Amino acid sequence: MRLVTYNMHRAIGVDRRFRLDRVVDILDHHQPDIVLLQEVDLGVPRSLRLDLAWELASALEYPYYAAGYNVSLWEGRYGNATLSRFPILEERNIDLTVGFKKPRGCHYTRIDLGEFSERPDCLELFNLHLGLSALERVRQVGLLARSQDFRRVDADTPCVVGGDFNDWRSMLTPIFTDVMGFECATDYRSGNRQAMPTYPSFSPRGGLDKIFFRGPVQTAGARVCRMKVSKVASDHLPVVTDFEF
Repeated sequence: MRLVTYNMHRAIGVDRRFRLDRVVDILDHHQPDIVLLQEVDLGVPRSLRLDLAWELASALEYPYYAAGYNVSLWEGRYGNATLSRFPILEERNIDLTVGFKKPRGCHYTRIDLGEFSERPDCLELFNLHLGLSALERVRQVGLLARSQDFRRVDADTPCVVGGDFNDWRSMLTPIFTDVMGFECATDYRSGNRQAMPTYPSFSPRGGLDKIFFRGPVQTAGARVCRMKVSKVASDHLPVVTDFEF
């Protein structure tokens, strides 16, 4: 199963042009089974008041999609969206807002894994976009860990947490790996562990976009998208991860 996480920046590229077709081309090239998207507009003038989650699901022929919106604007709102080739059995938005800071959230979905498992297992999927300050991000991970949807996932259930962590120094990685029992798919495995750089897209230096996994699932490889168009389509690069169940 192939999974992509992508902060698509409302399909507004580093050239400040709204071009949804560039996002479509990138995702179509990689053919992911599941897509975790951040900064997805709904009814906002800057993106022609479109429902970007629906537009992408339609253009790429994903039969299932869901979205959780965190930020309300004068006109429209934006947040995270999940596209899937497999049935979405449940979906909810988990509020990760800390105090008076910018609203943030995690979009939870339960995906039917019938095609990949002999047992009637589901994939528990958490698609998040964390805040800009280190303390805020730590508190947001705590909010996620204490949420009802996260607490009910046991260690024997396939679980993926991915998205834009805004974590330049990978300070959250030990919390997920040493405390919560996850592995990081987006760290280089040779030598010193280092996050794959995804930001800024035209000259990536920070590994802000990460994927963690837990349970009876293993990564079969992860990489950052190197398509030329991805350097301008958004300020982040997509991360492509293949999983085996």
